[in-house]
Amino acid sequence: MTSIGGAEMVDWNLAVATATRLVRPGPEISREEARAVVAELRRHAKASEEHVRAFTRMIPEGTEPEDTPVLVVDRAGWIRANVAGFRELLRPLLAKMESRRSGGPGGAVLGAVGGKITGVELGMLLSFLASRILGQYETFAPATRELPGSADGGGRLLLVAPNIVHVERELDVDPHDFRLWVALHEETHRTQFTGVPWLRDHLRGEIQTFLDETDVDPMTFLERLREAAQSLSGAGRPEGERGDDSGRSLVDVVQTPAQREVLGRLTAVMSLLEGHADYVMDGVGPEVVGSVAEIREKFQKRRAQGAGRLDQALRKLLGLDAKLRQYKDGEKFVRSVVEEVGMDGFNRVWTSPNTLPTKAEIAKPAEWVARVHRTAES
Repeated sequence: MTSIGGAEMVDWNLAVATATRLVRPGPEISREEARAVVAELRRHAKASEEHVRAFTRMIPEGTEPEDTPVLVVDRAGWIRANVAGFRELLRPLLAKMESRRSGGPGGAVLGAVGGKITGVELGMLLSFLASRILGQYETFAPATRELPGSADGGGRLLLVAPNIVHVERELDVDPHDFRLWVALHEETHRTQFTGVPWLRDHLRGEIQTFLDETDVDPMTFLERLREAAQSLSGAGRPEGERGDDSGRSLVDVVQTPAQREVLGRLTAVMSLLEGHADYVMDGVGPEVVGSVAEIREKFQKRRAQGAGRLDQALRKLLGLDAKLRQYKDGEKFVRSVVEEVGMDGFNRVWTSPNTLPTKAEIAKPAEWVARVHRTAES
């Protein structure tokens, strides 16, 4: 990535440099053990393909979906990959904000602040996230020499090795079982997007519609970003001195009435995808992960509790609490539907955008079954 310079909203190179410099060091591990972890994660990713395909029955036998690479990365690698994805996805929004900044009353202030300050603040947020992500299927990331993607320029599976090692040690679980368990979850996401050809374009379209509808004042956006960054450094407002907007996330700030409708659809889709992945990893687990019950119990407690007050505040600000609800609500939806109509009946959800559940149906799976199955049978 070439430097964008101070005239832009975000200096992406500086965001990468800042996040890489500030990210917490990974767990202590010998070079030999690190190589063994990387090799095992790659084996588990490959083995997970067969397990997930057999369990979900999303990909018909005899067909081979689009190939996407599996990359085992460190925290700096995750940062570089995500900055590239953010830069591509947010380009229209930032161009719109730049135009508004140039002609608005806050233009002079923002011009002084520049993209470098914003880059530093974004880097601080990424450094926080980079030590917490275990794995990720990057749907829209542009392919580079360092971080290859699928043949059409998008899609890759990331497994963040130091974070996986850190969590398996923290939970005191069998490391080999835990690594396979994580790989099953992330492979499910890869199967969702490679097995459902229309899903990526649909999701991209929804996100772009959300961004196109954004009518946010650049100063408000910058202030929210600064508030998150200050929380990381301990410079946030003391408890008891919060304003009326306390507890709102970055997503809340950019919502217009038109966006709320789009966000409802996006929330439903993300709940489905995350809940489906949780359901699959636990469904496959007893067959191939001997200690899956212990892992799930300990992991759920860790996921719910976070790592302290600062972690909980940042999760709320970044919208991560909503993501945790997506895992829970989505898994309940998938489980309820499969129990009622079986796996093949559930798989009708992947037929088209019209068969995706609504946000209301995620909470009431019977309504999705009634709409999709009874309509098809009538």
